[in-house]
Amino acid sequence: MCRTLMIACVAALSLIGSSGADSNWPQFRGARSLGTSDEAGLPDTWSSARNVVWKAPIPGRAWSSPIVWGDKVFVTSVVREGKAEAPKKGLYFGGEQSRPPTDLHRWVVYCLDWRTGKIVWERTAHKGVPTSTRHSKNSYASETPVTDGERVYADFGNLGVFCYDTDGRLLWSQRWKPRRIQAGWGPAASPVLYKDRLYIVNDNEEHSFLIALDKHTGREVWRVGRDERSNWSTPFVWENDRRTEIVTAGSGKVRSYDLDGKLLWELRGMSKVTIGTPFAKEGLLYVGSGFVLDLNRPVYAIRPGATGDISLKKGQTSNEFIAWCQKRAAPYNPSALVYGGYYYVLYDGGLLSCYDARTGKEVYGRQRLGGTFTASPWAYEGKVFCLSEDGDTFVVQAGPRFKLLGKNSLGEMSLATPAPVRGSLVLRTESNLYRIAEGGPNGK
Repeated sequence: MCRTLMIACVAALSLIGSSGADSNWPQFRGARSLGTSDEAGLPDTWSSARNVVWKAPIPGRAWSSPIVWGDKVFVTSVVREGKAEAPKKGLYFGGEQSRPPTDLHRWVVYCLDWRTGKIVWERTAHKGVPTSTRHSKNSYASETPVTDGERVYADFGNLGVFCYDTDGRLLWSQRWKPRRIQAGWGPAASPVLYKDRLYIVNDNEEHSFLIALDKHTGREVWRVGRDERSNWSTPFVWENDRRTEIVTAGSGKVRSYDLDGKLLWELRGMSKVTIGTPFAKEGLLYVGSGFVLDLNRPVYAIRPGATGDISLKKGQTSNEFIAWCQKRAAPYNPSALVYGGYYYVLYDGGLLSCYDARTGKEVYGRQRLGGTFTASPWAYEGKVFCLSEDGDTFVVQAGPRFKLLGKNSLGEMSLATPAPVRGSLVLRTESNLYRIAEGGPNGK
């Protein structure tokens, strides 16, 4: 009797542990938006023929990241019935469409089995002709979905948000009126979940807003208008020792709201285009924007408890609530990373810089990796990983001295940020989804 009870308790604890957010990857950059993992045994070497547990073709085109909960992996995509143009790599301008495509597209949510990579279910959220354009490096499914383990929330930018249970049953949907985005580039900001609410930023050229939806019903809880133009930055829910707040980075201002949508503080001084996601570590909030054609490319480290306008005055690099600022350090597309007390910046052009996360002091300047980068870096087990658009992952020793440890190549275009979770790396390329683990079926 006692032995049976003990086994049952162990099994229950194991189930609880495997279902928590720390053992899953529920949203863009993970549960705390950090892009880091404390797990042991995650892979540091791989190729298309080594340490691949499975490789699953994903129809369509999308740059949303994979998310993982339990035995399920979720991704979104948009499948075009006509011939799609090949995506173009590199940091360039002139990729705008003059008009939307005229053939049918399907906006799809896929659920894959964690163990085998087989598609468990797929659901078409919408079928029709796109009503808006996008940049050639963007997609109609660049927003990463989010899950709480019971439901999956897929936000398709200018189309709307769709909520499914984990068996693929549509629970509710909330449609958006399509809005014009700067230069027709298309949206990309992902939704975030906190307790019973789903938060979405929709910044555009016509009518920008932050909205809170009831995660169970899709009912609008509140909506606040934003004096902001087009923006591609995912919001961040910041739990600090003073309060919980919703931080939104914008090119006009960084703004923070309480959980009822009331403005708490704001900060001027970002670059003309904002993409990177805010996050918190070392007791500080980190936010930045680094449009490549702007001389102002700031990174700010912000202390909790701010109110009102906390913008720096001319000549300042800190004040009561801004711990430090590096005015020309921010990346453009990739989000930054704090790991082991260091703030890492991966630039689109293939350079990596490192700063002291507490003080902002430069630890080492821009070091050459090679290639161009859109995916955000991630870190675990004393290493920083940087995935290039060519599908090459550069492995860098974490710490105050730059050392390139190796390069892992898949040979497929990659713009999506991977998910390191439960001993594996789930990595999306242009056409496939990989689960990579040390000693996989095609491994050592």
